[in-house]
Amino acid sequence: MKPRARDLGLPFPGTPGPFNAITDVPGVRVGFTTLTDPARKMRTGVTAILPRPDSGSPRPVWAGFAALNGNGEMTGTHWVNDAGYFLGPVLITNTHGIGACHHGATEWMIRTYDSHFRDEHAWAMPIVAETYDGTLNDINALHVKPEHAIAALDAAATGPVAEGSVGGGNGMIAYDFKGGTGTASRRVEIGGATYTVAALVQANYGRRPWFTVLGVPVGREMPEGTIRDQETGSIIVILATDAPLSDAILRGLARRAGLGIARSGSPGGNSSGDIFLAFSVADDMPAPPHAGPVITRHSLNWDELDPLYQAAVEAVDESVINAIVQGEDVACVKPEGKTCHGIDTARLMQVMAKYGRL
Repeated sequence: MKPRARDLGLPFPGTPGPFNAITDVPGVRVGFTTLTDPARKMRTGVTAILPRPDSGSPRPVWAGFAALNGNGEMTGTHWVNDAGYFLGPVLITNTHGIGACHHGATEWMIRTYDSHFRDEHAWAMPIVAETYDGTLNDINALHVKPEHAIAALDAAATGPVAEGSVGGGNGMIAYDFKGGTGTASRRVEIGGATYTVAALVQANYGRRPWFTVLGVPVGREMPEGTIRDQETGSIIVILATDAPLSDAILRGLARRAGLGIARSGSPGGNSSGDIFLAFSVADDMPAPPHAGPVITRHSLNWDELDPLYQAAVEAVDESVINAIVQGEDVACVKPEGKTCHGIDTARLMQVMAKYGRL
């Protein structure tokens, strides 16, 4: 694996957790299924996020949803908007893999929460999101199958998280460089307590002339090798925290992902599905049918939230750059004969030095 953005010496602000990843939030696990076969024009996969280490009966994960631009899909969000929570996993894949991953996640949930589905009139409503990988992958071949979603969920683990061309990020492009999966975290202190807020992104958005790193116009300094005349991608951002937050605040936290993706230059292009989910693992409790007539939850005061919002913006920005610096050269399947290049990190650092940012 290539060095991450901080390892290169890029001076991102804020204090990360021990893994500088979404797995710094207690209980959160991440797994991947990565599918690569050039002979079949296959470069795609599935990313799975498990918010809680629950089994037998699922436990609510408090959540909020936001979309900067809706040219994309994230299933399950109608219920998140209404109820402020979801049950089970989050998956990210390619645009044509939504159905297969939903099928696989449902099968996995029925197996994992066996008593919930066996003994109750329960239904599965997993969250599955997508971005388009049809430039580097034969997306119409429908390579992603339900078993790939199940494998990613079964592989989910704590600890360091792989980045770049892994899981659903395998075939993705960001700012006309090879993009994909990226993650980062921040620790903040509010009211004498330390909380973690972290991001995982599937970065597949942006045009080269827009691209900036910590305010430096990297895209203008490194203009060669582009393959797109207009933006045709998207970005999914998943924000996780252990801070106790209300549904309304979680929606506000999700909206801050838009500020995070804008830091690297995107104005939110029309063809980009910029879709965000924020969840909190605080206030662990049974699913509502078993929680009694009154539930008690906790939330930080609105007036204390600025450090958390800033941390979210910083984590999203760094996640995007982490995805890009892991990139490698990949042949395009559409149009054939072109190559999507991984960013030259040595040249990137020369540009950063030129602008006095090291």
